[in-house]
Amino acid sequence: MTIIVKKTTQILVGIIVLFGAYIITHGHLTPGGGFAGGTIIAGAFILLILAYGDDVMHLRATKEDSSQLENIALFMFLLFGSLGMFMIPSVFFKNYLPLGTVGELLSAGVIPLFNFFVGIEVAAALFTIFLAFVILKEEDK
Repeated sequence: MTIIVKKTTQILVGIIVLFGAYIITHGHLTPGGGFAGGTIIAGAFILLILAYGDDVMHLRATKEDSSQLENIALFMFLLFGSLGMFMIPSVFFKNYLPLGTVGELLSAGVIPLFNFFVGIEVAAALFTIFLAFVILKEEDK
C-alpha cells in the first residue's frame, strides 16, 4: 500500500479501537455493547493488516494468541454467568452485583462485565477468522 494509506491507517486504528472500547463500556447505557464494540475493534486490526500487509503482526503467532484470547474471554463470560448460580441456586446469569444508579457508567450489576467479555471474545473471534483466511491464502501461493 502507499504511504498515504499506511499513515492514515496509523492514525485511524487508535481512534477506531478507542471507539470500540467506548461502545463496549457504554453498552448498558446506549445502543451497542460487547458484540458491536468487539466487531469495531476487530475491524481496526483487520484494517491494519490490509494496509501493512500480512507480515506486519507475525500472523502465525498472532492467530494463536487471538484464539487463546477468545477462549479466555469465553471462559470468563461463562464463569461470571455461573457465579449467579451460587448466589441463588438454579439461576444462570443472575445479576449479583449492586445495580448502582441508573444512567451512570458503573451501574447495571454484571451486565458491563458481560459486555466486556463478549467484546473481547467477538473481537478475537473475528480477527482469528480473518487471519485464517489470510494464512490460507498465503499457503496456497
